[in-house]
Amino acid sequence: MPNSARNIVLEHATEGARLREEFFRDAADQIVEIARLMAVCLARGGKILLAGNGGSAADAQHLAAEFVNRFLMERPPLPAIALTTDSSILTAVGNDYGFDQVFEKQVLALGNPGDVFLAISTSGNSTNLVRALRAAQEKGLTSICLSGKTGGEMAPLCEHKILVPHEHTPLIQEIHIAAGHLLCQLVDYYLFEAVVELTPYLEED
Repeated sequence: MPNSARNIVLEHATEGARLREEFFRDAADQIVEIARLMAVCLARGGKILLAGNGGSAADAQHLAAEFVNRFLMERPPLPAIALTTDSSILTAVGNDYGFDQVFEKQVLALGNPGDVFLAISTSGNSTNLVRALRAAQEKGLTSICLSGKTGGEMAPLCEHKILVPHEHTPLIQEIHIAAGHLLCQLVDYYLFEAVVELTPYLEED
């Protein structure tokens, strides 16, 4: 039994390391592009909205905290809101309209054209996120999804996608938070270390 338990650890670590290396090799340019887009949004006075369910809710809150407080460098707070944290809004909307609308209504209330909405779901099939993405389209937000496999129902609604090609939810979530950390680091890089690289994108319509 001890050997079986140890094998669980080693197999998870081995598969996680393989997935991590392959994913970031293939997705590096995509992550850089999305981070640059988020930096442009913030430089223009926009904000980042984030949402997810369960473990993905925790990821949304984690990343929002990194933006508002700091990631690695000392810099001004950056505007990011996790739509998972206001229990009065969540319970009011859930009670009056249903759980499927808890993020949709917040996107409609808080989102402005040019803001970014980051939806996080390992399956890509969370109805409340699908509805929120449709609301983001309606309001003129840029939509990004962190998901697994093909991105599920969310994929057609997202302008930019970070998809982890795996079936195992814990490993997908581990890649999601690593990718999220890189988005935080790269946003800081563009806004506070390499503004010259961002300038051409700020001048675009």
